[in-house]
Amino acid sequence: MDEFQRSWLLAQLGSDTDPADLERRYFRLRSVRAVALEVLGERRAKLLADPLKVTVDGVVTMDLQENLRGIERHIEVVRQVPAPEDEDEASDTPAVARLVPTRRYR
Repeated sequence: MDEFQRSWLLAQLGSDTDPADLERRYFRLRSVRAVALEVLGERRAKLLADPLKVTVDGVVTMDLQENLRGIERHIEVVRQVPAPEDEDEASDTPAVARLVPTRRYR
């Protein structure tokens, strides 16, 4: 994994994410997008393993449903946003553009 891929992953997952863990995952998965989706999937599963809402009458209410929705939205964004390997593939394919005049002259 190069520095650009590592910085993309840290931007998606947060700067407190362990870079050594990301390296191990990248070695196994060979895709930065797959690494990001795996980490976000684990975070989602961890939230789902515990109760999303806990209420102690008159004392405290803790609701993690918005956190779960936020992680699910983030997973969708990571699936759609260009990843570093996508840009490498895009640079290998030639692009063809047809130029058309905006006004025809006689």
